[in-house]
Amino acid sequence: MSDHAHAEPLGGKLFTGPFKVLIAIAAIGVAALLYRFVTGLGAVSGLTDGNAWGIWIAIDVVVGTALGCGGYAMALLVYLANRGEFHPLVRPAMLTGALGYTFAGTSIFIDVGRYWGIWKIPTYAAWWNFDSALLEVALCVMTYIFVLWLEFSPSFFERMKAAKSPGLRASGAAWQARMNKAMPWIIALGMLLPTMHQSSLGTTMMLPITKVHPLYLTQLLPLLFLVNCILLGYGAVILESTSSSLAWKRPDETGLLARLAPIMAWGLLGWVVVRFLDVVVRGQLGAAFRPDLAMLMFWVENVLTVVAALMLLSKRRESRAGLFSAALLVTTAGVLYRFDAYIVAYDAGPGWFYFPAVLEILITTGLVAIEIMIYIFIVKFFPVLSAAHSREAAPTVRGIA
Repeated sequence: MSDHAHAEPLGGKLFTGPFKVLIAIAAIGVAALLYRFVTGLGAVSGLTDGNAWGIWIAIDVVVGTALGCGGYAMALLVYLANRGEFHPLVRPAMLTGALGYTFAGTSIFIDVGRYWGIWKIPTYAAWWNFDSALLEVALCVMTYIFVLWLEFSPSFFERMKAAKSPGLRASGAAWQARMNKAMPWIIALGMLLPTMHQSSLGTTMMLPITKVHPLYLTQLLPLLFLVNCILLGYGAVILESTSSSLAWKRPDETGLLARLAPIMAWGLLGWVVVRFLDVVVRGQLGAAFRPDLAMLMFWVENVLTVVAALMLLSKRRESRAGLFSAALLVTTAGVLYRFDAYIVAYDAGPGWFYFPAVLEILITTGLVAIEIMIYIFIVKFFPVLSAAHSREAAPTVRGIA
């Protein structure tokens, strides 16, 4: 790794005011979660026999994993396209991805009625239905969580090498050497798995043919979901980098991030063109002008996407505010597309209606708060953020008590 990509712990006080607010939100979410496990799904959620999944799947899994694809998206650039200039962005993106996928897996565990039997999914191979898109999603997500933490593990080993204990230093050096040898294979697996399960998340919504709105029901769903997760990943990388530079008074990385802008912009415009051509070819253009909620969201998603692309092609990408605004539009449009495909565009039939219950929302916000807390803890204790861009990098964290 080149010097410009060398990372160090951020340092600084951990228990700040915002961190304490996150603790309070997390505590409420944990209390709601305990209530869920005691009373069951029906008592805490708006799920029904007609709507078998809600925001725990649509937000925590379908959206959460896509936002966690920043590591996947950056790996495609750095390792596949050989764009080493973006290497300083890889480690924070890997951490975001590892946390996002870990909590997506947690949400699946929460959402499953008989959660005590979830261990059978990877172990009861004789019972596998190889025609099931959800089986592929489950197996790939479980494996990818492990792979992401392996990809991020050099941060932990580098921290061990800086420890006072000679044993820890030796262990960290030994494990880092082993990981360096295995990393090409781990990275290759890390590129394969998201390609498989992100496209399969699109395949899943091709199955309820009579219940999905015609603007969203297409054979291109696997492709659209795959491209969408890459674009969302780039947007998340920009948001993470600009937010961390503001929150911790680090010099911004606008110059580096701006070089991502044209790649994102043309990808966004291509995605919109393919989506409209698909609607026309399928003879569903009339559905784009038939007043209903799915039609409205279809236009909102695409207008936001086009506006974001134009901003990324303009000089606004050269400023931190402009780049942040464009990335926010990218992620908003991408998140809406995934949420709409799974919730808004899905019609269970007459008499069925879904709206998330209060406890569903509290559990989701609690999980997000815990994820942010862990991210803050890790970047302050372990080498994640590039030292070349840090003013106050420190080897230890002060003020933990």
